[in-house]
Amino acid sequence: MKSLATWCVRHRVAVVVLWLVALVGMTALSQSVGTAYSNSFSLPHTESTQALDLLQAAAPRQAGDQERIVFHTTDGRPVTDPSVQASIEAMMAKVEQLPHVTVVEGPYTPVGSHQISADKQTAFVNVTFDVQGQNVTTTQAKQFVNAALTAQGKNLEVAVSGQVAEEADRQSFGGTGLGILLAAIVLLLVFGSLFAMALPILSALASLGTAIGLIGLLSNTLKMPQFSTTLVLLIGLGVGVDYALFIVTRHRQGLIAGNSVEASIVNAVNTSGRAVLFAGIIVCIALLGMFALGVSFLYGLAVAAAIGVAFTMIAALTLLPALLSFIGPKVLSRKQKKDLATNGPRVVGTGSKGFWPKWADFIQRRPIVPAVVALIIVGIVAMPFFSLRLGNSDQGNDPSSTTTRQAYDLLSAGFGPGFNGPLQLVAAQKGSIDTATLDKLAAEVRTQSNVAAVVPPVVLPPRDGQQVALINVYPDSSPQSSATTDLINHLRATTIATVTAGTGVTVYVGGTTAIFADFAKVLSSKLPLFIGLVVILSFILLAIVFRSLVIPLTAAIMNLLSIAAAFGILVAVFQWGWAGSVFQVNQTGPIEAFLPVMMFAILFGLSMDYEVFLITRIQEEYLKTGDNSTAVRNGLAATGKTITAAALIMILVFGAFILGGIRVIKEFGLGLAGGIAVDAVVIRMAVVPSVMLLLGKSNWWFPKWLDRILPHVTVDPDLPEDQGPQAPPPAAPAPEPVSV
Repeated sequence: MKSLATWCVRHRVAVVVLWLVALVGMTALSQSVGTAYSNSFSLPHTESTQALDLLQAAAPRQAGDQERIVFHTTDGRPVTDPSVQASIEAMMAKVEQLPHVTVVEGPYTPVGSHQISADKQTAFVNVTFDVQGQNVTTTQAKQFVNAALTAQGKNLEVAVSGQVAEEADRQSFGGTGLGILLAAIVLLLVFGSLFAMALPILSALASLGTAIGLIGLLSNTLKMPQFSTTLVLLIGLGVGVDYALFIVTRHRQGLIAGNSVEASIVNAVNTSGRAVLFAGIIVCIALLGMFALGVSFLYGLAVAAAIGVAFTMIAALTLLPALLSFIGPKVLSRKQKKDLATNGPRVVGTGSKGFWPKWADFIQRRPIVPAVVALIIVGIVAMPFFSLRLGNSDQGNDPSSTTTRQAYDLLSAGFGPGFNGPLQLVAAQKGSIDTATLDKLAAEVRTQSNVAAVVPPVVLPPRDGQQVALINVYPDSSPQSSATTDLINHLRATTIATVTAGTGVTVYVGGTTAIFADFAKVLSSKLPLFIGLVVILSFILLAIVFRSLVIPLTAAIMNLLSIAAAFGILVAVFQWGWAGSVFQVNQTGPIEAFLPVMMFAILFGLSMDYEVFLITRIQEEYLKTGDNSTAVRNGLAATGKTITAAALIMILVFGAFILGGIRVIKEFGLGLAGGIAVDAVVIRMAVVPSVMLLLGKSNWWFPKWLDRILPHVTVDPDLPEDQGPQAPPPAAPAPEPVSV
């Protein structure tokens, strides 16, 4: 680390030029090659996937995405009025000519009569594509929606629902600009210097720009969701600024202590930089741990997020030192420079003045009180977590100005919410299919509770020695409702099994709603494996670095508590609707199925960041004094301000993304902001130091046989590889440090 920092300082022009070349080159290359983001995913061995495979094999032109063009008269005319019918049929003729459109089914035929509402004022057109929605380009999606809206006129409302319509009506993510502005304000307040404020942001933006260019290129070879870059910005901006903040803070302390600019930068990278490196590695491990789930949809997200974190970490260790060497002492505030000139160098950190030294003194005297109070607070915030329901929020959660939300509301009012997410019963049989069994199945499904309508079976032409049929089922409840999931499970486990027993007919429940239900089920079943893997890996890494078994165990438990609190906040707001109007939550619904995996990886990694920064300083003090109580007190006093300032930046950056229109980004923003607030302020500043004070020297217990087996890696540059924290050197007399 010393060699790296020294080289970057002495070759600062070359470092800056290399980063500029990387940023401009990667951006230009990405734009010239283009991106291929895709929301597609596969769920092998699930019923919904088997249903889709059957349809694609039997009738590929009818197995693609299905959209609904909804129209509604506002003047009391029935939709069968000749003028309305003429407008709709003219619009249907235009839609039929569009790319990838294979079938357009209107309500003006006997087969489509069920597509007209009971009051005759609302109807819909089914449009089938020959590809899935994620494979329709944005331009093609806009052409489709624009063609559909040509029927709109006086007293005739038209709106479109479905994945293609959502792509055409893509909502603003928001938050990036505001997040940067808020981070800049906090940095300016913390540092009191424009240069010290600007450098962490410049470092983060340069690294993120380069990372996003690379991610765009990788999207051509690895499936990445369309919101990958937004998620990378959300995570990378907070992480990048935080990493730079820790290094800049240590550098300023070195300057105040009288070190030269180069020596101070090298020492900052060699101390705080080591913690940044280790913390960044843990975040990347947590993110890449999603590969253990075996769900391809998450692979691209994991890689994109890990690239963003890795690049911000590398920039903090290379670009930031070069920039710091350019500005020299200007990184200090005017007050600090004046004080240094007047009073000379002094040690910054663990004195008795200021809020954090006083807070550390209080915890040292009464560790039980803050621990109990803090744990009660965390427990209350985390309580809703036990009501967590995973699923997929439907288009009823979109902003009211979008065509997808308008279509959702029109369908719900005219037919019922279940018409926004029909189920597909896909039946197959060798040879000719048994139509009597199909009719019996349709009749039996029609009698089930929570079923609004069943379309008669449609038998497709035989192919490859078997015949496939399709039955569309419209539930009473919305696609995101738990009642719809219960209906899917009941049809699979009871209704279909009873009717088809011994007939040779195989029936699968498919459709978009069933796909997302299966997605939630698959992820829920694999979540314990993922959590266990990440916790075990981080436990091993912490044990290697800090030569302790108690510290990694405490860290794992504390991290799980903060993550539970984050999900408690999400459930309260998005699932229960508490303070929903504040966060512009249109309606309550389940938490996105993949969000727990992503948020666990991100929050676990970020929580470990604060743990590493705190414990590294405590270990440093313990090695100097050999006294656990003094080490915990001094470590907390020295890092409290920096950790909480870093957490505040992350909270503001993440919180800014709540302003975006997309529900899943709001969930990420609120969940991450709430989780960081609980973790950094409540757990790291109260629970962890209290527990360490109560445990005493047992914090540093490490079996000798394990010490011999595990490799020696340390975050503290002054700790020899053959010396662990169990055997600190004797404390030497030192002048009383001064707190600034």
